[in-house]
Amino acid sequence: MTDNNALSGRIAIVTGATSGIGAAIARRLVAGGASVALLGRREDRLKELATELGTAALPVAVDITDQQAVYAAAATIRSTLGPADLVVANAGVMLAAPFEAGRTGEWDQMVGTNINGLLYTARAFIDDLLAAAAGDKRADLVLVGSIGGHTVFPNYAVYTATKAAVAHLTRGLRAEFGPRGVRVKNVEPGFVSTELGDGMQDGQQREILDEMRRAVPPLPAEDIADVIAYATAAPARLNLAEIIAIPTVQG
Repeated sequence: MTDNNALSGRIAIVTGATSGIGAAIARRLVAGGASVALLGRREDRLKELATELGTAALPVAVDITDQQAVYAAAATIRSTLGPADLVVANAGVMLAAPFEAGRTGEWDQMVGTNINGLLYTARAFIDDLLAAAAGDKRADLVLVGSIGGHTVFPNYAVYTATKAAVAHLTRGLRAEFGPRGVRVKNVEPGFVSTELGDGMQDGQQREILDEMRRAVPPLPAEDIADVIAYATAAPARLNLAEIIAIPTVQG
């Protein structure tokens, strides 16, 4: 049973907050009473969302693939909102192409965001989370992966490999930090209505993705936000450690 007040007063970090799942998570956490730092690269969108959400939201423009920039952002957030007790590492990039096309720039983007950016985010805030747990508060590190970490799609080998890495990283961090009171979770969405994939250079792959989304109507991003809100509002003794959230018709 969840505590309806569990989000009230919490200080949350959401990366990839400029659109899609990240923006939906930010809205849901603020609605639940949390203060939320909005992290992303597009400052104009962050400010627009912060204006919508009011004084509970702090926009912080940052490229999460830049380790020092993430650490500087964490210091800014800490001095403005206080230490975090809920971190959602949501930012991700999905770029499909045949492997032999050798789009190494796209590979670097996916590894840099989906793995390195997640690592930098987790490291920047883990001390805050450990301190919260030591103070008998809920402390949550949520890593947003993908159903792609369990499945095989032609032309998505690098993307799905990064998401498989997220799944296993979650398990490793859970083994380290669970005994110290920090709940590490991997939330793995299936098809969700977002901008994910819009930046693909391969036009044919964009068309195939559009066809897949027509065949399997995607979930609204708000559904994933609700899942994360539920999981982080659960009693501290309970960790919903691995959650796959897909459209029913996706099977």
